[in-house]
Amino acid sequence: MRCMMDLSFYRGKKILITGHTGFKGSWMSQLLLREGAEVYGYAKQLPTDPSMYGLCGLKTEMESIEGDVRDLDTLRSVFLRVKPEFVVHMAAQPIVRESYRNPVETYETNVMGTVNVLECIRQTDSVNSFLNVTTDKVYKNREWEWGYRENEELNGYDPYSNSKSCSELVTDSYRNSFFGNSGPRVLPITTARAGNVIGGGDFAADRIIPDCVRAVSSGEKIRVRNPYSVRPYQHVLEPVAAYLMILKRQWEQPELAGCYNVGPDEADCWETGRITTEFCKAWKNHTGKEADWIDLGKEENINQPHEANFLKLDCTRLKRTFDWTPSWTAKMAVERTVEWYAEYVQGKNVRDCTERQIEAFLREKR
Repeated sequence: MRCMMDLSFYRGKKILITGHTGFKGSWMSQLLLREGAEVYGYAKQLPTDPSMYGLCGLKTEMESIEGDVRDLDTLRSVFLRVKPEFVVHMAAQPIVRESYRNPVETYETNVMGTVNVLECIRQTDSVNSFLNVTTDKVYKNREWEWGYRENEELNGYDPYSNSKSCSELVTDSYRNSFFGNSGPRVLPITTARAGNVIGGGDFAADRIIPDCVRAVSSGEKIRVRNPYSVRPYQHVLEPVAAYLMILKRQWEQPELAGCYNVGPDEADCWETGRITTEFCKAWKNHTGKEADWIDLGKEENINQPHEANFLKLDCTRLKRTFDWTPSWTAKMAVERTVEWYAEYVQGKNVRDCTERQIEAFLREKR
């Protein structure tokens, strides 16, 4: 049985999102706003220029508080004033290659940021349900061919992945110490480990789809660092909808809280070269312009930071617990993503495109 999405549950409810100006945070904010939720966001300045958050005009529809999750005092004051009922933590330094350049900031943001959010929740009685978004890269990668399960060892290799492993451990410690059955307060807490996410509105550096868009918009070939690496690709609406579903369901049934992989079916774990090829086909279909890519490793002799070659997720637990089924295949995800960027480069209203895609996605979930 397919999971039924009922976002009307959030109508009139207070939800605080850290990292709301980011790629996934912007999609989640728009989903919630269209359902009449009272949405509050806490984040630093816009992460990119342009940004989906700015292009869709979300600031005029929600309260956006500028702040750093490393700043406990400011974050605490926001919790005490807003008194949120639901909290989603997505604020992070999210780029692997950036974590090699700035490891200290990555650990400060991803580890102490999590500590600070949980500490604020501990001091705010209004919070009924909490979700911490981490990553599929939290697992110790053994380069094997099957998907990682939630009980696998947590030990990410690079500073980004490792900091997210630490975020998982911090969350578990707070859950056991302060929010479990033996603690002073019972509160459902889940960590969600999502696979690689694509979709319109991502303008970050060192991500495959934004890199594709920047290249083709400049009339250049797409330069792919590791075309043979395998990743679990999914459209951004898949994990965002799953996060909101978990947040609601664990509030209704606290025993469902824990940790969940959120990813596509195994058939949608693609090589980077394949997803780039599909991007090029879709780009021509939507714009009429040719696009092509080159293997950067073959063109230039460069030393690249370590990144896992093979990564899959076993999402059986999510599927069985919530009757969850992915709606869009990787091919459909690429098609929807290119549709969004094609309208962006043509100067169209991407807010309208975002709304159309949300409605199409939710029809699949009903």
